[in-house]
Amino acid sequence: MALSGSPPPGSPGGPPLASAGNPPPGSFARSGRGARLLGGRSGPVISTASTLVVLGALVAIFLLAPGAHAVEHLFLSPQHMWQSFIGDPAAGYYSVGAAIWLNIRMFIVAEILILVLALLIALVRQSVHPALFPIRILATGYVDFFRGVPLILVIFAIGLGVPALSLPVVSSQSNAVYGVTALVLSYSAYVSEVYRAGLNSVHQSQVAAAWSLGLPHRHALRYVILPQAVRNIVPPLLNDFISLQKDTALVGVLGTIEANKAAEIYSEQVFNFSSFTVAAILFLILTIPLARFTDRLIERDRRRRLAGATP
Repeated sequence: MALSGSPPPGSPGGPPLASAGNPPPGSFARSGRGARLLGGRSGPVISTASTLVVLGALVAIFLLAPGAHAVEHLFLSPQHMWQSFIGDPAAGYYSVGAAIWLNIRMFIVAEILILVLALLIALVRQSVHPALFPIRILATGYVDFFRGVPLILVIFAIGLGVPALSLPVVSSQSNAVYGVTALVLSYSAYVSEVYRAGLNSVHQSQVAAAWSLGLPHRHALRYVILPQAVRNIVPPLLNDFISLQKDTALVGVLGTIEANKAAEIYSEQVFNFSSFTVAAILFLILTIPLARFTDRLIERDRRRRLAGATP
């Protein structure tokens, strides 16, 4: 049905009707010969050829550079890459391949704690109960502080300051524990804002409908608001966790032997940087699948929204 005051599709002065070979009005699709060239049988051939040209140009630039041989020896030496991957404690360096498991363990523990702590902070900041006003002020200050201070400084403050306090149990933990604590404190501030955006994205009519059914506030939050909010924020949450996986390498500044620190020790022993290339490859192996999974979720959410908006 056409909107009031607008000419119907196909009428004089109105939008054209969609026909075979023509995209619907408002679509970004192309029609005619251009669409056949871009999306027809020759499309994969063209994309493959352009990819090969770009990669060939990059390889040619690298190989023709005056210092290509020196860079290849310093960063891409197969011998040093393999030695740094397997490690040799007797020679004074650690295995980068084994050290990456510490990064994975720190990432998993930090992710679970961040999800819980960030949700609590977001719920406190969303609360309007007068008794929670002081806690809301503290939560707001927490978010402002840890979003404003660089993560590396938080790691130094926790990793060097807490042991200096000489507190029972607390001051005798490993550097990995202090590093995970710093990651949780910093990332919870960011993720709590993602949660808040998801909570605010749920339409107030959904809350009113839950209340009209007699659901108390906690049940409405658990069964109506949170499921919809979490579904909306899954892609940005995964993007944050991709960054979290990479930032576990910063814990090495405390002396923890994770992948980046193991690569640094190897480079200092043999004066070759191929170990950093190995560490970079291992981090890519971890982050690229998660990045592609995030893209898939974003695309699925986009299709779902478009399908819901189609009359």
